[in-house]
Amino acid sequence: MSATSATDTADAPRGRRRGWVVAAILVAAALLVWLMLRGHGAGQEASGGAKAGRGGAAADRVIPVVATPAAVKDVPIYLDGLGTVTAYKTVNIHAQVGGRLDKVMFREGQAVKQGEALAQIDPRPFTIALHQAEAALARDEAQLEGAKRNLDRFVGVGAQHLIPQQQVDDQRALVDQLTGTVASDKAQIETARLNLSYARITSPITGVTGVRQVDPGNLVSTTDANGIVVVTQMDPIAVLFTLPQDDLPDVSREQAKGKLAVEARSRDGDQLLATGELELIDNLINQGTATMRLKAIFPNPQRVLWPNQFVKARLQLTVRKGALVIPAVAVQRGPQGAFVYVVGDDGKAAVHNVALERIEGEQAIVAKGLTEGDKVVSEGQNQLRPGARVQPRQPAQPSEAEGHGGGGQRRPADAGGTGGGRRRP
Repeated sequence: MSATSATDTADAPRGRRRGWVVAAILVAAALLVWLMLRGHGAGQEASGGAKAGRGGAAADRVIPVVATPAAVKDVPIYLDGLGTVTAYKTVNIHAQVGGRLDKVMFREGQAVKQGEALAQIDPRPFTIALHQAEAALARDEAQLEGAKRNLDRFVGVGAQHLIPQQQVDDQRALVDQLTGTVASDKAQIETARLNLSYARITSPITGVTGVRQVDPGNLVSTTDANGIVVVTQMDPIAVLFTLPQDDLPDVSREQAKGKLAVEARSRDGDQLLATGELELIDNLINQGTATMRLKAIFPNPQRVLWPNQFVKARLQLTVRKGALVIPAVAVQRGPQGAFVYVVGDDGKAAVHNVALERIEGEQAIVAKGLTEGDKVVSEGQNQLRPGARVQPRQPAQPSEAEGHGGGGQRRPADAGGTGGGRRRP
């Protein structure tokens, strides 16, 4: 009994110490949680304040833009199509009589005029044929003269009834027969002279010779497939190009008013090669492509246009008088259709919905929604919101962009000289 009491008395102080330790741990944990919650709340307040400061700064930020005033001016309306240059005239020179080719009087690629000699076929056979025809004519003319004199005598004697009338009629028929023979001889002479002229081959048009197809010394004939040379007329020259069939009413209407100007440009459209006039609209529509073919004629003294060359043809349909024009890059698209940002007198951007008549190259013709003098934003509009403050600036010059290696504006890292931009944590 006494031993048990002593043990209980010894365990009591140890139980109280454990209780105090547990209580101290709980107090420390509660204090730590309170400190953490207080620090998080302060951080949220500081972060919220910083965000509010940044939001206010963004709302007050001035955005640099390029503003272009809407202007009223005359705008030419063009229709663009792909075209192929073709020779205005092309002649494959063939021999019109057969014989040995004695001479070739042109150089390949030489410019020749109409009537200029190109080649010579041996003329001797044709000269002989001409002399034979002339001799036959002289013989038959002499026979005709004798027959006419005999006829005159037969008529006088027949009137005295000294010879039968049949003899007079037979003599008159002989005169008529010899008259026909003389006429045939004259035709033979003309044929011989024509063949002799064909032996000297001349250019039927003014143009440029191509590659020679036959050399002197060869026999040529009218049935040769390749001929002697091809002569191509280079000035003027033609361009065949296509447009959608939907443009046919407009083109026909304007063509009825007068000649329409056509520009021949390089395939990328940058370089103007020649300016000519529309010659005709083809009489058939291509059903497979729903396009119509047109032909334009161009003066080509410098030979900048060459047969089978691909060009971009620009047909000037008309000139839109007094059109309200803005840069085409200023036009934006949205759920409500086309719109632009307009800089107001208060220096803020406002949205104006516009109706476009058409876009012609780098210009947009506005039908309604703007007035002359309205300053539309043509650069920097991707950063704008309605009511944003803007600061007009001058557009960047191409030479300045090229001065930085053709890459446009420099990056902040290049300007700062660090080479790597902002360092990531």
